[in-house]
Amino acid sequence: MDNILLNKSNQITESIRTTFRKKIWKKFIKAIIDFDLIKDGDKIAVAVSGGKDSLLLAKLFQELKKDKSKNFELIFISMNPGFKNEDLDKFKENIQTLGIDCQVFDANVWEIAFEASPENPCFLCSKMRRGILYNKIEELGFTKLALGHHLDDLIETSLINIFYAGTIKTMIPKVLSTSKSLEIIRPLSYIYEKDIISFMTSNDLEGMSCGCPVESKELDSKRKEIKTLLTTLEKTNPHIKQSILSSLKNVNLDYILGYTRGNKKDISKN
Repeated sequence: MDNILLNKSNQITESIRTTFRKKIWKKFIKAIIDFDLIKDGDKIAVAVSGGKDSLLLAKLFQELKKDKSKNFELIFISMNPGFKNEDLDKFKENIQTLGIDCQVFDANVWEIAFEASPENPCFLCSKMRRGILYNKIEELGFTKLALGHHLDDLIETSLINIFYAGTIKTMIPKVLSTSKSLEIIRPLSYIYEKDIISFMTSNDLEGMSCGCPVESKELDSKRKEIKTLLTTLEKTNPHIKQSILSSLKNVNLDYILGYTRGNKKDISKN
């Protein structure tokens, strides 16, 4: 890394420890502690999509790795689902600026998903990306996968499930993959998206645009609808996201109409 890039990387690191210590670094550490996300001897792969969330996650893990009290193995990995050349160039520029050594592997996900389901490719795309990534991590011998989902993602997922799926559930900060051989962790679970955006802007960083028609708003999505709703609600209640998060951690089953423990439905309280 040349001196200009090294200085830039050092400035970004310094901002995490100072300007964004309270809103990002401390919340990152708190989530790790609260949800017991990292143990000695862990082999952790950090998924780097190239967007703002995963870039921040990678940088935070890079800093955490410097703490000698934390004994874990770490790699950064990215899947190319069909990026345009300009997007790949932007990705490489960003990881170089951050000083991240990231492995990139190719997977023809987008072409397959849009050919199979042109009107609604998101479900198939998500399923394929998840399966391919999980398999790759397992092939490399790693046992944990860190993803960049933040607090807003947890809130939005909760409301999507309530409004459109008829169920009460959200993303969990720590959960086993379907195969049970990989543990998924989400250390950004306490961090607001607006603070991630602020971090990127402050450090003159721009996350890669994925180039997908859904993300570029050529197609609509339920998540976009929920984002718009929450933005409207925040105008009269600025703390609504924190309130929703708190409700997900403060569930009284005596007042739930029906709930399940694993695959078994329990209606004894109703």
